[in-house]
Amino acid sequence: MKNQENNKKQILVLGGTGKTGSRVVSKLQQLGWPVRVGSRNAAIPFDWNDQSTWGPVLQGIDSVYIAYQPDLAVPGATDTIRNLAKLSIANGVSHLVLLSGRGEEEAQACEKIVMNAGVNWTILRASWFNQNFSEGYLLDPILYGQVDLAVGDVPEPFIDADDIADVAVAALTTDGHAGQLYELTGPRLLTFHDAIQEIATALGTPVQYNQISMDDYKAMMREYQIPDDYIWLISYLFTEVLDGRNASLADGVERALGRKPTDFSEYVRKAVAAGVWQVKA
Repeated sequence: MKNQENNKKQILVLGGTGKTGSRVVSKLQQLGWPVRVGSRNAAIPFDWNDQSTWGPVLQGIDSVYIAYQPDLAVPGATDTIRNLAKLSIANGVSHLVLLSGRGEEEAQACEKIVMNAGVNWTILRASWFNQNFSEGYLLDPILYGQVDLAVGDVPEPFIDADDIADVAVAALTTDGHAGQLYELTGPRLLTFHDAIQEIATALGTPVQYNQISMDDYKAMMREYQIPDDYIWLISYLFTEVLDGRNASLADGVERALGRKPTDFSEYVRKAVAAGVWQVKA
């Protein structure tokens, strides 16, 4: 195991204010590891769209956690990851930990770039996050009491962002994770309708789930002035990735951490206790 007293080189967390990145930063800080947050508003700013910001934030960094925004599936992501890997190595980075998407061909192309970069690597290939229901695009519809989605009875093994962060921290701070591809899922398959009903039951409040067409879903997103690039991404994920290809469980969390992944019901219990889905007065 690495000893933080003997290794004071900083860890860079790109996407350090996002769902997984913010958790990785917090957990590293709690363990006493020096960590640099990669975001536009950080002390040393980092912007995925401005490569002139990359060099300064990589100086003095030993390991990098890469959570690419908005998603590795978007056009141009492979070039961005390739350029980041080259610059990281030029700055002396020795370990790249990439957050990837399960069942996304484009994301797997980015994985190969990291694997072939010439330094230690760890891939975290994750399924859909539990936290999309509480910190993402599904929060407001749940609060409203009606969730309209362009997806049917396709089961998904939702993964908790805290589990992803725990695996990332282990990979960044302890030995034995270099050269590992961890496929990260929760312990149980649920449809989106199942997940919404679990939340509604825990809240004691009805939440209606409606399956709608992709055209209607796109129109709804445009009505809410969602940016076109985000509409494209959500459409891609719902039509391409949610086709049943990910309807299976994987053992990545257990292999990396020696424990079972967090069940969706435990995530819901904690979120309800924290008041996440309480309508603000």
